[in-house]
Amino acid sequence: MKKQDFIKAVAAKAGLSQDATSKALASMIEVVTDSLQGGQDVSITGFGTWKVSHRAKRNGVNPKTGAKMQIPAMKTPVFRAGKTLKEAVR
Repeated sequence: MKKQDFIKAVAAKAGLSQDATSKALASMIEVVTDSLQGGQDVSITGFGTWKVSHRAKRNGVNPKTGAKMQIPAMKTPVFRAGKTLKEAVR
């Protein structure tokens, strides 16, 4: 499902316009992004939790050349599904 399909489905289910749904989705994404940038986790009970994971620097290999290289330490967003969502998908 693409973003536009998602917006249409949510708008139909909630009885809202697609424009209002699009603005709400954009705002939600912005709030989650800002919270993660600020070091806060975002948890929606029954749905899941977004967290920032810290990856240590590590050695890697360039698959094209086979040359060894250092992969720098980085932060990456992680989503963990909640119990209700996991059970619904199973």
